[in-house]
Amino acid sequence: MRGGAFNVFAYWKSDQIALRMAGAHQVTPEEAPRLHRIVDEVTSLTSLPKPKVYIVDNPSPNAFATGRDPKHAVVAATTGIMDLLDDRELKGVMAHELGHVGNRDILIGSIAAMFAGAIAMVAHVLQFRLIFGRDSGGNGLLALAAIIIMPIAATIVQLSITRTREYEADRTGAKVTHDPDALADALEKLEGGARLRPMQVNPAAAHMFIVNPLAGLRGANFSNLFSTHPPIEERVKRLRQMARSGVR
Repeated sequence: MRGGAFNVFAYWKSDQIALRMAGAHQVTPEEAPRLHRIVDEVTSLTSLPKPKVYIVDNPSPNAFATGRDPKHAVVAATTGIMDLLDDRELKGVMAHELGHVGNRDILIGSIAAMFAGAIAMVAHVLQFRLIFGRDSGGNGLLALAAIIIMPIAATIVQLSITRTREYEADRTGAKVTHDPDALADALEKLEGGARLRPMQVNPAAAHMFIVNPLAGLRGANFSNLFSTHPPIEERVKRLRQMARSGVR
């Protein structure tokens, strides 16, 4: 119950929480004319209202979007990504981020988190029963197996949903700009840049970014099963295939 209430609160305040965790600050068109111009260009290609624009003063190249719905959306870019990418590539990235907004990925992620939280709570109840002798014999072994397996399975499902939403945001962004190669080029640059200059962010916020901000940190090389992001190589491959076949 408490976990569900927390996830509802996190969804409702997702923009404030995410921006605070990333250390982002809002910028005006006068303060960041290039970024605002590109966001304006992408927004004009969609039916979405223009999101608020934020900058993260960090040399690691990355970007993210947040907000509980399109009317409360925010896009944020690091100073590193604006230094690294040209306008065409940055436009592809912003289209990807607005893809998350239009696809309601914050809501989908919150539902996935609530599901994972419910599974974890069931595991805790089983653990309590096992500790205090409520289950024994065969039931005890089954309870022990469930305590171990259920949270892992819930995490795998949650991360799988996160990775699927990244693929869909790539596809949506490429369709909006009619330029899949621009986003593919950007992702290739961002992967190298993020590994060279990893971003010191709370791991709980890592899934928000277009590429894993922790990829370059020691000990951050997890298997694909437990990764917050799909492999860059696969994302680029899918975008190149879209470019070859024509964007629909």
